[in-house]
Amino acid sequence: MEVSPEQQGRGLVLVRRRPPAPPGLREALKARLRRSCACSVQGAWALLQDLLPATRWLRQYQPREDLAGDVISGLVIGIILVPQAIAYSLLAGLQPIYSLYTSFFANLIYFLMGTSRHVSVGIFSLLCLMVGQVVDRELLLAGFDPTQDGPAPGANRSALNASATMLELGLQDCSRDCYAIRVATALTLLAGIYQVLMGVLGLGFVSAYLSQPLLDGFAMGASVTILTSQLRHLLGVRVPRHQGPGLVVSTWLSLLRSAGQANLCDVLTSAACLAVLLAAKELSDRYRHHLKVPLPAELLVIGAATLVSHFGQFHERFGSSVAGDIPTGFMAPHVPEPGLVWRVALDAASLALVSSAFSISLAEMFARSHGYSVRANQELLAVACCNVLPAFFHCFATSAALAKSLVKTATGCRTQLSSAVSAAVVLLVVLALAPLFRDLQRSVLACIIIVSLRGALRKVRDVPRLWRLSPADALVWVATAATCVLVSTEAGLLAGILLSLLSLAGRTHHPRAALLARAGDSSFYGDPAEFEGLVPEPGVQVFRFTGPLYYANKDFFLRSLYSLTGLNVGYAAARRKERGPEVGAGEGEPVEGRDLGPGSSTAALVPSATCFHAVVIDCAPLLFLDAAGLATLQDLRRDYGALGITLLLACCSPSVRDTLRRGGFLGEDQGDAAEEGQLFPSVHCAVQAARARCQELVAANSTL
Repeated sequence: MEVSPEQQGRGLVLVRRRPPAPPGLREALKARLRRSCACSVQGAWALLQDLLPATRWLRQYQPREDLAGDVISGLVIGIILVPQAIAYSLLAGLQPIYSLYTSFFANLIYFLMGTSRHVSVGIFSLLCLMVGQVVDRELLLAGFDPTQDGPAPGANRSALNASATMLELGLQDCSRDCYAIRVATALTLLAGIYQVLMGVLGLGFVSAYLSQPLLDGFAMGASVTILTSQLRHLLGVRVPRHQGPGLVVSTWLSLLRSAGQANLCDVLTSAACLAVLLAAKELSDRYRHHLKVPLPAELLVIGAATLVSHFGQFHERFGSSVAGDIPTGFMAPHVPEPGLVWRVALDAASLALVSSAFSISLAEMFARSHGYSVRANQELLAVACCNVLPAFFHCFATSAALAKSLVKTATGCRTQLSSAVSAAVVLLVVLALAPLFRDLQRSVLACIIIVSLRGALRKVRDVPRLWRLSPADALVWVATAATCVLVSTEAGLLAGILLSLLSLAGRTHHPRAALLARAGDSSFYGDPAEFEGLVPEPGVQVFRFTGPLYYANKDFFLRSLYSLTGLNVGYAAARRKERGPEVGAGEGEPVEGRDLGPGSSTAALVPSATCFHAVVIDCAPLLFLDAAGLATLQDLRRDYGALGITLLLACCSPSVRDTLRRGGFLGEDQGDAAEEGQLFPSVHCAVQAARARCQELVAANSTL
């Protein structure tokens, strides 16, 4: 590419591009296998440090600076974990001891494997809801009533089905609680295996396709479902736990029919606990900058409520539902039932996706705010191991939780040593203090769950701002939340993913198209719809397509170009071929200017007849070019060439240049000479080259 005298005067230097030769697939696979199979002491130690990041940062730990903050935050999180673990067991449909097991193992494993310094991994309300729905479904299929320990009364057919199912799985002697935890562990194991496969294959980026509006809408819809599921505990009524589409609506109808049977003791207890918890949370949020540690409102409420329930004998005198006996110590490990694993294969996929998406997004969020980096694939492996390994110890699914992570940050957490401290607090409860919660009312636990949903429910206030910013994202938010509430959480997640993909495809399918004009004698070219005082370049049409050019939008690309330039070059070239070379470019079929919708502009620039000798395509917004897009450009160049019109490309990215080179767009000569004549570093250079070529042709014709 030659440098004009004007450019030389500005001090520009000619730089020759030398594109790197990408290795072939075979060579890349060989190199990766060679690295993976190489064995050495240093390589093994590096692999161990990658899998267990704690072995790296513990050697650099500075107790004088970090220990106090880690211990305080670990104690606070441990104190918060205990009541939340007991409460969230209601969502999962499991006994409280299993939630305590889950909290202990999750904190311990993430302490060893996590790369985030501030994320708290453990039980999460949305995952507990998803686990609970699967557990309830399998209990019903096995003939159990999810609301009581034993077969459903009067369900003879269900009992027969239960016998067949239990015999098939070898669990005929398993009680309701036994079968429930078997289902939960099978679900958790398979979800963890899915996550391990994603981490090993380097698919941590897949979670990034769950956009923030999708996750917020899912959290909102799931929170409404959680709130609905806990109302029966607030009122102290026994209503069936509905399954399938319309769960929320069916539950509300059952609650309205059973409202007259509400337990007065539970209602009064719920009202008092909600008032205290909400007031404490609001005061804590308002004065959080003045508090060194958050107020443990849940623990105080649980302690007071347990004492009042115990000495007031609420269970015996008023029939109030309580937590019941909570054993101490750890149960013997067991292998999840293979038969149950296959029954929950589809449920585990959605569980794995949600768990990994929330965990990776939270880890990256805290890393950005505190100035360090995390590895998405290692985070995926860490959360996967928090599911796979504890599944053998009566635990269920876990992920990162925003509320507890914020508390860790606010209380001075510096490293994941705080998770080990939290695990120690939970271990103390498991080994000694768990029986003290025997008389704790379930209505109190439901209040804790409902108050914890404040943050997710408040996200509905972000919808107007999101609508002003991006209507497509707002639609994804609303559709995901509405589907979660009206159909099911799994359907809501699927609907959100599909709408997000459709939104992404729609934005690339109909991007903005415009003809550019020049600002005076400068080298700036812009859209006249955005800038005033721009003048179209005489004889040269500068076309910008603000999106990739690929198989899905190539037709829209051509329609936009034909409409804005006023010439259907494909039709005109075909007519010229049929009628002979005497049909000039000006006699082609003009395309009347028309509105192309939100993806087009500059309709006023469409000429009534073809009056240009060159077309310059600004390729700066072209993110990528596939085979169909390359064929489109080749056809355009051929058709324009048949009419004596030059097609030039400007501002091509390296990837687009390589695609053009490999696809043969530059002709037989693949060297710099072919590239210099067709590809230009700027729109202005391309326009100047087009004008120079036109002047050369005019001069040559005049001499003839």
